[in-house]
Amino acid sequence: MPDQMPPDPTREALLDAALMHVPFDGWSEAAFRAAVRDAGVDMALARALFPRGAVDLAVAFHKRGDAAMLERLARADLLGMRMRERIAFAVRVRLEVAGDKEAVRRGATLFSLPPYAPEGARLIWGTADAIWTALGDTERDFSYYTKRATLAGVYSSTVLFWLGDDTPDSSATWAFLDRRIEDVMRFEKARQNPVMKGVLAGPEWVFDRLRSRTPRDASDMPGRWSRPTPQE
Repeated sequence: MPDQMPPDPTREALLDAALMHVPFDGWSEAAFRAAVRDAGVDMALARALFPRGAVDLAVAFHKRGDAAMLERLARADLLGMRMRERIAFAVRVRLEVAGDKEAVRRGATLFSLPPYAPEGARLIWGTADAIWTALGDTERDFSYYTKRATLAGVYSSTVLFWLGDDTPDSSATWAFLDRRIEDVMRFEKARQNPVMKGVLAGPEWVFDRLRSRTPRDASDMPGRWSRPTPQE
C-alpha cells in the first residue's frame, strides 16, 4: 500500500524536479543529479532521502500514483457499479493519474532490468492490493493472493498496451482493459463453481493451516517436522 505518512516537501520537490529530466535521461544518475541541482537541495540530504538515487525516485513516482488513485477512488461513487466495472474504473483511474507517459515508460524499462525486476513486481503487486483493498476486499484467505496476482497481470499488460496507444482519449486501451477484466471475473466465477470449489478446497485448507501455524505447534506436524520423543 502507498505510504500513509504526509508527503515530505523536500522529497516531493526532488521528484517534481526529476520528472523534468526523466523523459530525456530516464531514471538515471544524471536525472537524479539534475533534480538535486534544480530543487536546490543539498546532495547529502538528497542521498539520505533517496539512497539509491533515481531508482528510489522511480519508486516514489509509482507510489505517488497509487496515492492519487486512492484519493480519487475515495471520492467516487462505486455503489452503483458492478464489481467488474469497479475494477476497470480503478485501473483506468490509476493510468489517468500516472501523469507523464514517458516517465512511466522509462520506469517500465528500469524495472524490467534484472537488478530491479523484483522491485517492479512488488510495486505492481502493491497497486493491485491497493485497488482490491479500496474496493472492500480485505479477507486474508486463499483468494486474497490469487485475486491480486490476477489483477497485477491485468494491470501490467494494460500499462504496456497504454504506452503504445495513440488513439484519441486512449480508447483502445480502455477496450483492451475491458477484455482483460474478463480474466479477473473468470477466476471469480470459477471459484463459485461447485467443481472448482472442490479443486480449490485442498490448497485453501493448506493455506489456512500454514497461515494459522505458530512455532509452538510445529511439533504436531508429521514427517520431518515432528520433534523427536525421548524414546527416539
